[in-house]
Parts: sequence; structure tokens; C-alpha cells
Amino acid sequence: MSDRPKIDRLSVDLGKRSYEILIGRGLIADAGSLMLPHLKQKRVVAVTDSNVARHHLESLERSVQAAGIAIDSIVLEAGEQTKSFAGLESLLTQLLELGIERRTTLVALGGGVIGDLTGFAAAVALRGIDFVQIPTTLLAQVDSSVGGKTGIDTPQGKNLVGAFHQPRLVLADTATLDTLPRRQMLAGYAEVAKYGLINDPAFWSWLESNGVDVIERADGPLRHAVLESCKNKARVVAADEREQDARALLNLGHTFGHALEAECGYSDELLHGEAVAIGLVMAFDLSARLGLCSLEDAARVQRHLASVGLPTSPNWIDGRDWQAERLIRHMGRDKKVQDGRIAFVLAHGIGRAFFPAHAELDEISALLETAIAA
Repeated sequence: MSDRPKIDRLSVDLGKRSYEILIGRGLIADAGSLMLPHLKQKRVVAVTDSNVARHHLESLERSVQAAGIAIDSIVLEAGEQTKSFAGLESLLTQLLELGIERRTTLVALGGGVIGDLTGFAAAVALRGIDFVQIPTTLLAQVDSSVGGKTGIDTPQGKNLVGAFHQPRLVLADTATLDTLPRRQMLAGYAEVAKYGLINDPAFWSWLESNGVDVIERADGPLRHAVLESCKNKARVVAADEREQDARALLNLGHTFGHALEAECGYSDELLHGEAVAIGLVMAFDLSARLGLCSLEDAARVQRHLASVGLPTSPNWIDGRDWQAERLIRHMGRDKKVQDGRIAFVLAHGIGRAFFPAHAELDEISALLETAIAA
């Protein structure tokens, strides 16, 4: 039919666990027919949050039912606090009470919190069932929905409990971003920018010219940004599914960012993407301090992220008393710690990230003190 949405298709090549990422406007309206070939049973359970449910759940249910698929829906509280042991227990309890079977598929309809939590529930419910990702934030569309990382937060740190569990399909409906608050668009853009900084300097240069249009949701630039980000992530995941080597590069800026989030209690005071933006600036500043990259490259990173409206310093949050030693303590709990030393993703320049990199504690402390004073 001529009115069907134009779909860009990417493959995440993982042998028997390979799957497609579909990108386009209006995909939720066709979600039932798009998912049907990937289902073992004509039954799904949609998991979403109260914010997303208001905008998209009815459309998903209508589409799924039109394809002859039975659907139950679970609506969770919106917010990072749901991505916890308590949230996981609540979700699993509701799934088991619905009588899910091993051939039932879960559908994660929402942002990174819903995607990570639902994916983890799928990994452990009945010792593993299928799930589909329908990400509704820019951050989830370009990052967390792709690659099979699932998990929850704990008081000790972010994503420290979880599993690698690949989805059967990812449907990135860019129309869902129409209702996204600007702050959430900006948070997602930090992850988009990360891909250019890791290994795609041409993409970074394109973002310097087109980043504002992406954030303003201009259809062509937005679609291009999502497509290129997913291409970059799919390549890395295909090469290193379980983060033993190259996939660690996707954590550029995250060691700093996760420490900032932990200090804020994983609250809306600092969104994940905002923390990543500050972390990207810190990672390039540390790289420049260590003589790994030029001061100009570090300045370019700070300049562009600031120009689109992203925070580039912890002091973006008014009134918080940041302490370098507390942030270092948080970083010491990071998943990338090796033999008791903090391992960073750093860069030899824009598009030339590498891992692992180590720095002495006095270097890290000095960098944090400078960033806190900025």
C-alpha cells in the first residue's frame, strides 16, 4: 500500500541471535504485522510506563489485535526508580500472574528504563523468553534498545545487575519523538554525538552542522541521525556482543557520567544523557591532559555540546556540592574497573576512541576539581 511508512532496515549480525532494526515514522500502527513473523505464539505482553501509555499504548494494542495477536498490557510507574529490584519483582509478579508461557513475547514500549527492565525480565522469566523493543525516546532508539544489554540499577551503581539478552526485533518509530520533551531530545542527542566521537569523525562533522535540526525533529536530519547511530552500534555489537573488547568503546563518557548520576541518586535532577554529555567533555579533557589528544579537539567537543543546549559541566546543576573524592568512589564501582584500577574510554582525537586507558588518581582528581569549579 502506498500509505505504508517508509522503513529503513538494519541487521545486527549475531548468528542465530541476529535481528533487524526497523526505522521509520508510524511503525507502531503497523507493529502487529511487523512483529508477527518473529513470534513463536500469537500472544504478547506489552510493558510500558504511565507517560508512554497515554500517547502510544492504544495504538499498539489496536495494531497487534488487528494482526490476530492477543495482547495484555502492564503499565508501570514512570521514572528511573522503576529500574530496580523492586520494579523487577513487581513486573515479574504481574507477568507470572498473567500466565505467560515460554513462547510468549514481551514488548518493551518506552524509553531506556522500560527497555532495560523488560529485557531483563525477559531474560529471567521462565529462564528466558523473547522480547521486542519499541523505543519511544531518542536515547533508546539510538542506544539502549540495540545490543541486548538489559538490567537494573542498585544503590552501588548503575546497571550493575543484568544480563545480555538480545531482542527479536527493534521498531524505532520516529513519530514517537514528536511528543518527547525538548530536555529528553537533548539527552538522547548526547548518545548520538557519542558515535561520532568514538569512530566516525565524518558523522561528528555532520552533527556540528545539523545537530540543531536533529533536536528540532526535522524529519530528514532526525532520521539520518537515528540511522547512522544504529549502524554504528550494530557494527560494534556484531563484533563484540558481550563487551569483552571493542564494545567497551560505547561507554565513552559513561564512567564519569554514571558517577554523576549516582551522586544525584539516579533522579530527574540529572538525566542519563545529560550526564553522558558532561562525561564526554570530561573524557576529552582528560585525554588532552594526558597528551593523548589535542586541546582543540577537546574544545570542539565542549563547544558543540554547549551550542545545542547540553550541559558540559557538573555545575549545570545549581546548588549541588560536588566532591571529587565522592565521584572517584562512584567510579571505583564501575563495571570497567580492572584489577582495582578505573579503566576509561579515552581518545586520540575525534573519532579515535580507545580502551582501556588508565590515569593516576591525582590526574583524575585534578580533572574533577577543575570541572567542578568551571
